[in-house]
Amino acid sequence: MKKHPKLASTVAFLGFMLAMSWPVSASWAAAENYPTRTIQIIIGYSPGSTDMGLKPFVDKMPELLGQPMSFVYKPGGAGAVGASFVAKAKPDGYTLLGTTQGSVVLAPLTKEGLDYTLDDFMPICRVSLTPLGLAVKADSPWKTLKDVVEAAQKSPGKVNYSTSGTYGSTHFAMEIFAKSARIRMTHVPTSGSAPAVTALLGGHVKMACSSMGPLMPHVNSGALRILAFMQRERLKNFPDTPTFSEQGYAVVFPAWYGLLGPKGISKEVVEKIYSASRKVVEQHKKFIDDRLRQSGFELFLMGPEEMARECRAESEIVSRIFKDLVAKPKK
Repeated sequence: MKKHPKLASTVAFLGFMLAMSWPVSASWAAAENYPTRTIQIIIGYSPGSTDMGLKPFVDKMPELLGQPMSFVYKPGGAGAVGASFVAKAKPDGYTLLGTTQGSVVLAPLTKEGLDYTLDDFMPICRVSLTPLGLAVKADSPWKTLKDVVEAAQKSPGKVNYSTSGTYGSTHFAMEIFAKSARIRMTHVPTSGSAPAVTALLGGHVKMACSSMGPLMPHVNSGALRILAFMQRERLKNFPDTPTFSEQGYAVVFPAWYGLLGPKGISKEVVEKIYSASRKVVEQHKKFIDDRLRQSGFELFLMGPEEMARECRAESEIVSRIFKDLVAKPKK
């Protein structure tokens, strides 16, 4: 039996439209049902630093998302190895980046040859903050930043310090300090703040610049002493420890910790993750506060839109500072 020409063309047209709409429908359905399996959070540093600022959330969010969340460590390049992995990942919400600003804001501006930029990520939420501190061993003769500056002036390049990696947050902050003090020190990069602190404890370096998580146990035990914090004001938990600014060096550089997804992740998935983080704070605020404070972190939840604006503003500031840092002195 012959098909009616108009009917055949209509069926063909509807078939074409159905085929065209299928990817959109499938994508919508996937976002609607998300998540259906484990969500991997890639950490670009060794265990014991960045993960500590995220762990209280990761421990509780599965209650609301209905699926596990797990840390996967890919240390290297001051967080750039892990960030690069996530930038190339499928944007389905099952591979996220857990990081500080080091890998997504600083690294693209300060490292050559990276295969990603800030634009390759979709901010989801910031969850915590921590001050950066400059620590020495308890038996160090250096009691103040002035002592460090004088030692570096007497022996340029002989004073060394460890950080989480080249032009990560901690190294960048120390470069600002060195330029402000007009001194030259030797940087010893590691694969994370925890290894940086280990290097100090082992006597391989004279100082370590680190987030508070890896420092806290050793400061509490009396093995390490913090010379100064990179904060505007003194910390309530350390009222006797001055800031860099108090000692004449305008270095204010707190580290934030949060989650980002690869570019292209749907708004629905981003909202589900952020919504879960919001509800976690509402339902488990004391648990999260207690766990973060024990490790020297502070609860500071921020949504995707505000986080995106803050990252962009931070990128512009870092770009200007970095150009100044690497500028050749006039002859």
